[in-house]
Amino acid sequence: MNYLDKYNEWCNSSNIEEKDREELIAIASDDKEIKERFLYDLEFGTGGLRGILGIGTNRINKYIIRKTTKGFAEYIKKAGEDACKRGVVIAHDNRRYSIEFCLETAGVLAANGIKAYIFDSLRPTPELSFAVRELGAFGGVMITASHNPPEYNGYKLYDERGCQLVPHVNDLVVEEIAKVSDPLAVKSLKREEAGALIETVSAELDETYYKRVMEICVTPDVKKDIKIVYSPQHGTGNVPVREVLARLGYNVIPVEEQCYPNTEFENTKNPNPETEDAYSLCYEYAEKTDADIIITTDPDCDRLGVAVKQNGKYVRMTGNQSAAVLIEYILSRKTEEGTLPKNGVMFNTVVTSDIGDKICADYGVVTEKTLTGFKFIGDKIYQHELAGDREFVFGYEESYGCLIAPFVRDKDAVQASLMLCEAAAYYHEQGKTLIDVLNSLYEKHGFYLDALDNFAFKGIDGPDRMKALLNSLRNDPPKSAAGIPVVKMEDYESDEMMALGFPSSNVLRFILEDGSWVAVRPSGTEPKCKFYFSVRGKDKAAAEAKLPDIKKAFERV
Repeated sequence: MNYLDKYNEWCNSSNIEEKDREELIAIASDDKEIKERFLYDLEFGTGGLRGILGIGTNRINKYIIRKTTKGFAEYIKKAGEDACKRGVVIAHDNRRYSIEFCLETAGVLAANGIKAYIFDSLRPTPELSFAVRELGAFGGVMITASHNPPEYNGYKLYDERGCQLVPHVNDLVVEEIAKVSDPLAVKSLKREEAGALIETVSAELDETYYKRVMEICVTPDVKKDIKIVYSPQHGTGNVPVREVLARLGYNVIPVEEQCYPNTEFENTKNPNPETEDAYSLCYEYAEKTDADIIITTDPDCDRLGVAVKQNGKYVRMTGNQSAAVLIEYILSRKTEEGTLPKNGVMFNTVVTSDIGDKICADYGVVTEKTLTGFKFIGDKIYQHELAGDREFVFGYEESYGCLIAPFVRDKDAVQASLMLCEAAAYYHEQGKTLIDVLNSLYEKHGFYLDALDNFAFKGIDGPDRMKALLNSLRNDPPKSAAGIPVVKMEDYESDEMMALGFPSSNVLRFILEDGSWVAVRPSGTEPKCKFYFSVRGKDKAAAEAKLPDIKKAFERV
């Protein structure tokens, strides 16, 4: 069936709502738009579904949500009656149609005899992970597109450990989704039809989560003599982050214009803490109140961004930098208190700066690398729990996501917000800022310059162009960059890397003779390719001088 046949099938189906049919009829004369919507099916990738909202097989809408959930339901039913009774927890963020998609997910599960738990309003991604574990559910669903623009939404699946699906489980679910031939014919029960099969999660779970977060403190009696500006970017962090910090006595100044849920993110230039635009209003609040630090969480509250007042200006920290300071703070304080485990392990990814590894080595903590995706870190935590050989001390990705304590198995910006504020308060007592601590780490371990470039591959031929780019680098890698020899290429699709325990993944990493490296990775959820750069130098100026030539050698776009 070609894209026009699929388009006509949807237009003429008796199972499509009239308003959705009208949306399709409105594009009847636009072949390009029809092709964009129907040539492909929206792919369930390594991070679940994420796509532009709209009607069509290559858009995210309630019919595609139903199809995906039907596939997940078939996977659950094959796991047995107990799995169906334990059920699935569903949470959602503030985006367009998030509530509707949450109810559709619950309705399809209920139609298949599977218990569904829903929250009474929006909740952060880490609390969804926590709820799956706390309720003993068989799985979880998070309706979110994280920090993407308003026209996007998404759907992430979790296993019974509260961890996003690892590849071999993900593949089984994808097989079941592929068997659902007609997304328009999938049955979904309304709340009143489902009866006891759809249950609202008790507010007591929020309280349990808050208490567990507050237990992560390593210096509970630290003086809270700092001013903190906070923005949830119109998302799910507003209640949990402010609640936890308020209970512990921190002086939090909320960016009021960004504290209420809003589908259009109307008062933020960009809800992604990785971008300068996310901080515009935060800077205004910080300057007016003479704040010491700014923290901001992304809409589903699994990532934390921070800016620190340093010499009268607010300086943003990268995810690698804020994590390095947190590692130093946690490990040094636990060493002083005699609570650092002798068999400690820290997890990060192959695209994460090596400075965290260096800090851990100083404290006798082992570092283990994973592929990008916190599910791999969650899985590592579980494997070490089973073996009883290593105790988790920290986990993070360079993209502003970290985990302090593993009662959650995903990035947790509620935990990170508390620990970052505690570290800032602790060092403030010593007359230091977080930037001062970071600079001392650079003095000890050398300078690490981190950079990330994203290249979008939009349109129908986008996936093919991305594939050609990776193949070019794989088959004809640069021999040198900035005059520095490339001494090794790590191909994560190779037998060599799989023998080291890495799942096969279309990721390349190039190691330079001076310890710098470049990694190239197509996104698992969006049509873009990411270039990660970690440049070593004796100081910032030396590293910055190398970066342009290193980029030039690798960015064949």
